Amino acid sequence: MSRLEHVALWVRDVERVAAFYAQYFDARVGDRYENPRKGFQSRFLAFASGARLEVMARTDVGMRGTGEALGFAHVAIAIGDEAAVDALAARFQADGVSVLDGPRRTGDGYYECVVLDPEGNRVEVTAG
Repeated sequence: MSRLEHVALWVRDVERVAAFYAQYFDARVGDRYENPRKGFQSRFLAFASGARLEVMARTDVGMRGTGEALGFAHVAIAIGDEAAVDALAARFQADGVSVLDGPRRTGDGYYECVVLDPEGNRVEVTAG
């Protein structure tokens, strides 16, 4: 049986991004790993479902282009029912987190809002 083990995300500030996912999605932040020879650092973020996100930084990895590009487009995190999505969307707005869309029902049946994490990565917050 196959399962997705984790997804990795390049970031500038591992601690800031890890804190965002811990604060809003109750991710458990793992130990910091560093390889000074490669200028690399990372942390694994574990979610209650067992899913994991690795946030990584390396001194030679720079900015990405603006706009859409090929590759991963977003991460979707299910947090509960529609009321939970509404409540978290309100919390994001109160905290100054950019809510790009929603909460709304999408054409493919999701109830979601879309936000940006501290480094501009799209996060779909869904009921489910």
